[in-house]
Amino acid sequence: MAKNSQNHFQVLIIGGGPIGLACGLACQNAGLKYLILEKGCLVNSLYNYPSTMTFFSTSERLEIGNVPFVSVSSKPTRSEALEYYRRVVQSNNLQINLFEEVLNLKEDSGQYEIETSKNHYYAKYIILATGFYDIPNLIGVVGENLPKVSHYYKDPHFYAFQKVLVIGSNNSAVDVALETFRKGAEVTMIIREPELGKSVKYWVKPDIENRIAEGAIKAYFNSNVSKISRNEVEINTPNGKITIDNDWVLAMTGYQPNLIFLEKLGIELSKDQQKKPFFDENTMETNLPNVFLAGVICGGLDTRSLFIENSRIHANLIVNKILENLA
Repeated sequence: MAKNSQNHFQVLIIGGGPIGLACGLACQNAGLKYLILEKGCLVNSLYNYPSTMTFFSTSERLEIGNVPFVSVSSKPTRSEALEYYRRVVQSNNLQINLFEEVLNLKEDSGQYEIETSKNHYYAKYIILATGFYDIPNLIGVVGENLPKVSHYYKDPHFYAFQKVLVIGSNNSAVDVALETFRKGAEVTMIIREPELGKSVKYWVKPDIENRIAEGAIKAYFNSNVSKISRNEVEINTPNGKITIDNDWVLAMTGYQPNLIFLEKLGIELSKDQQKKPFFDENTMETNLPNVFLAGVICGGLDTRSLFIENSRIHANLIVNKILENLA
């Protein structure tokens, strides 16, 4: 394919979430020619968060590129975050292509050729900031593929006056259980551990504990789902197997990054359970020359170790290394 000069960039950033945008801002401030590619909408992962979500972090800890984030309360909502990141892109005229998925990446004469769902690009440097929200952790039981089962949750009204089973013990599961309960759903929680997750937000934990204690929300601890059918769910509990009536199953079991894509590109992963990608923590460069990682993807399957607030610094580490190479 002929190389169109308009498709040549110094830096190509894969992923248009907050960290991808932070990398774009850092490149722009350094005078580098760059392009951000996002396979979905702007900050696609945040868009897919529950409509009622409130962040655990304060607004200033979600800021990127020294652009102030002003919210009504100290902990911003999903809608405020979407507005903030859209304003960041618009006010800085960030170069980003949306709904364009990267399909392949290969080295070509000292630079990289990037094949997408719409085009081909060439760049000397690649930044992978692809997040982790696209691949849910499956529970692996019969019936998980039924239409009534979802690993994503948008709005509680949909589940009003329905029998809802929530799988999980951390913030997402707790929020879903409380919100659907307050819209009139009959809620049952299935929790593998003997107690709720230690990371449950401190201002929410007493609420869910009290609802469980009074029996308003039924919770089975040390339990797991063994089978899902159209109108029922089978559960393994410490007291034996039980079957309950059910309309909807919301499996809030977490998500994982697309490590298969990293392996396909040739990026090395650790051999332990975390499957952490190899990179230099001082520069974020992987074992592939001039290919960098940024954001939660750096943690492999340990998706709780990195957030927007503690991975914003990746952008400057990467750009500093690129500028050093170009000097």
